[in-house]
Amino acid sequence: MQTAYELGQSLAENDVELIYGGATVGLMGAVADGALAAGGKVIGVMPSLLTEKELAHKDLSELIPVQDMHERKAMMAELADGFIALPGGCGTMEELFEVWCWAQLGLHHKPCALYNVDGFYNKLIEFIHHAQSQQFIREEYTRMLVVGNSPDEILQAFRSYQPPADKWRDRSALKPATQDI
Repeated sequence: MQTAYELGQSLAENDVELIYGGATVGLMGAVADGALAAGGKVIGVMPSLLTEKELAHKDLSELIPVQDMHERKAMMAELADGFIALPGGCGTMEELFEVWCWAQLGLHHKPCALYNVDGFYNKLIEFIHHAQSQQFIREEYTRMLVVGNSPDEILQAFRSYQPPADKWRDRSALKPATQDI
């Protein structure tokens, strides 16, 4: 929780606006608290179902209500300039892999990062490199996933981030070759 709080502080100190799910609980609630304590702007995006359960953070700069989780993720992806995954479970993995996949497809050109707190993501990083060695992930897409051990390391990588060319940049490669019959 302390590391998450410090991430929020670091984001605010670097004039990075936080876009997140809007809850007051969990690690992301701690990131929001840290950003707010450091004078940062924090925008939450929350479906009405969760707002009704009183999970919404009361001190946000702005809370954007949406209908459901799909709209929430789409709105956060649209508003954000980059994505950082703290240690987490299946929801974190699902969101990370979705935005990373979207980046590979060229649907956005925003950096995606793993905040590798105390080596939390070491096994996942190992798996990603394994998938690359088995030719399921291109090396350029492995490299596009930023891995950092501190907020400063991640933010520096974001500042210098250059996305690879879009995956389907050469549409002619997708067309079957024609043969004379």
